Amino acid sequence: MSIYGYCRISTAKQSIDRQIRNIKAEYPTAHIVQEAYTGTSIFRPEWLKLYRVLKAGDTVVFDSVSRMSRNAEEGFALYEDLYHKGIRLVFLKEHHIDTETYKKALSGSIAMTGTNVDFIFKGINAYLLRLAAKQIKLAFEQAQKEVDDLHQRTKEGIQTAKLNGKQVGQKQGAKLTTQKSIAAKRFIAKNSRTFGGSLSDKECIAYLAITPNTYYKYKKELKAKGYTIGSEQ
Repeated sequence: MSIYGYCRISTAKQSIDRQIRNIKAEYPTAHIVQEAYTGTSIFRPEWLKLYRVLKAGDTVVFDSVSRMSRNAEEGFALYEDLYHKGIRLVFLKEHHIDTETYKKALSGSIAMTGTNVDFIFKGINAYLLRLAAKQIKLAFEQAQKEVDDLHQRTKEGIQTAKLNGKQVGQKQGAKLTTQKSIAAKRFIAKNSRTFGGSLSDKECIAYLAITPNTYYKYKKELKAKGYTIGSEQ
């Protein structure tokens, strides 16, 4: 029986260290699986690799339910799939939905008596099962709500900026100017034979380490700005 710790961040710019540290604190021997991928889909490369090797009796530890999935429907379906395969799931921040807790709810059913009151007990047992499942669904729904709220706040922020007359993103038709492109154009204007310098196009491209397309685009922009054109050899 193996213990895995699954740690996920949405982008490579985020830090995954906290999740690893939290899992290792409670499960020092856990084999850590790391992934930088959105939680809105369960079709994640590293997760799928882990899913394929899991077997009955194995344990998967998550720092929180949102690390497993931010899609409520897919997350709950995956939870039930792993539970029925005998995989133990642990959520450090939501222990109330660990599979062990779910198992206790299922095994805590009231035994039938063979009398007329059994129909009442059956109703109570069915209610307890639905309640346990509802708790798990709510956890995944909350994880999805967090990302939905983030998307909504971003959308509203953009709309507010536009209403206030602020430019959002690059203007249509505008050219992105970088320090690298400025320096490259200065070099071309000074050294290219086109503008009276001593270097050929091939030599300029090699020196600047840029693609021919980029080089000729810069030359075109320089000509458009009125740089003096000399004899090209």
